[in-house]
Amino acid sequence: MTDTATPSVARRLDDLPFGRRHLRILTGSGLGWALDAMDVGLISFIITALIAQWSLDTSQASWIASAGFAGMAIGASLGGLLADRFGRRSVFAVTLLVYGVATGASALVGGLAMLLVLRFVVGLGLGAELPVASTYVSEFAPARIRGRVIVILEAFWAVGWTAAALIGYFVIPQVDEGWRWAFVVGAIPAVYALIVRWGLPESARWLERRGRHAEAEAVVRSFETNSATTSRDVGAAVGAEAIAAPAAVSSTGRLRALWSSEFRGRTASLWLVWFCVNFSYYGAFIWIPTILYTQGYDLVRSFGFTLIITLAQLPGYAVSAWLIEVWGRRLTLSVFLIGSAASAVVFGTAGTETVIIAAGMALSFFNLGAWGALYAVTPEMYPTSLRGTGAGWAAGVGRIASILAPLSVPPLLLWGGAPVLFVVFAVFFVLAAAGAWGLVDRRGESLDDR
Repeated sequence: MTDTATPSVARRLDDLPFGRRHLRILTGSGLGWALDAMDVGLISFIITALIAQWSLDTSQASWIASAGFAGMAIGASLGGLLADRFGRRSVFAVTLLVYGVATGASALVGGLAMLLVLRFVVGLGLGAELPVASTYVSEFAPARIRGRVIVILEAFWAVGWTAAALIGYFVIPQVDEGWRWAFVVGAIPAVYALIVRWGLPESARWLERRGRHAEAEAVVRSFETNSATTSRDVGAAVGAEAIAAPAAVSSTGRLRALWSSEFRGRTASLWLVWFCVNFSYYGAFIWIPTILYTQGYDLVRSFGFTLIITLAQLPGYAVSAWLIEVWGRRLTLSVFLIGSAASAVVFGTAGTETVIIAAGMALSFFNLGAWGALYAVTPEMYPTSLRGTGAGWAAGVGRIASILAPLSVPPLLLWGGAPVLFVVFAVFFVLAAAGAWGLVDRRGESLDDR
């Protein structure tokens, strides 16, 4: 195939069978995703430990979580813009390095102020990485299974959160100043960043959009070589295609395009869903260990309950991954959000250990299944030239809610206890379910490569 056929890069990627190269992209990005989840999960256990060891009140503890989420809001917004300018893979690696180093440094802090500073830096890296990773994987996944692949990517979150729960259960309460060792483990992404940077290819769609046709061709050929389809076969089937004009060519143009007549409806709906899901998810899951601890369960038991609840995330992702290509994006997302709302109400009013665990597992199942669907649909809302920006800003708006949520938990608990708190979370889940119907459902369709 000659360079005149390189405009068919997107079609060639969509027509390929899922092969070893796709699996490498998925697992390589997924491991980074799992390490992100481990960091976020660990802080929920570390907060509980610091309340006991540093005699923090709930207001001070809430700032530990919110400092990280403030960094995530900025990181997500900037990360998307940088990914559209400098490439998906490079930004992905840098973000892992930033938050890995800052997490390791957190093990050395001697007081709350420095911990807050480092958690903010951690958030910068973490917030940028997640939307960039989902954009990156979505641009390689074949159209017919793209949604399923992104939900599987998101399922690595459950792996990381489970690892955090295991560390929280076996290390933090059992070892002197175990929270410091938890931070040391969280520094692993700094090493993994080097593997990501040199081991994975850049997005062929992004390379083509930037006019780097020879590099895009080389990436696609490497995928075709590892599949049953050859470059000659694909070229004969689809031929050359003209590249459409980009939807935006500059950072300011990309930001304006999000609110153009074509995209403003989906942007508004996407931001609503991201805001509401973040508020309820982080308000609940960051505080579950502490809520159980303050209700009279000791550190080990509260962490044990959280570990059991966390294990329900994996089947939630599995069901979501199946349904998203059967029901489509909007219906799958809204059903899992309604399930999350119902589970939140039951969890908040639970009075026995059995109901606490069962309702918590249901909340974990539905909420993380919803997250998988949300990450699948987000990159599909925008064309290649502003996909990173659109996904990053949606995540950034969501992180504003994740800043507010931990700060809202203490006053809500004082006002009405766990029942009122989790009813509030349920209301946000319902609002998100309604917002899902303003999104565009591109099940089985090729990505927009403008």
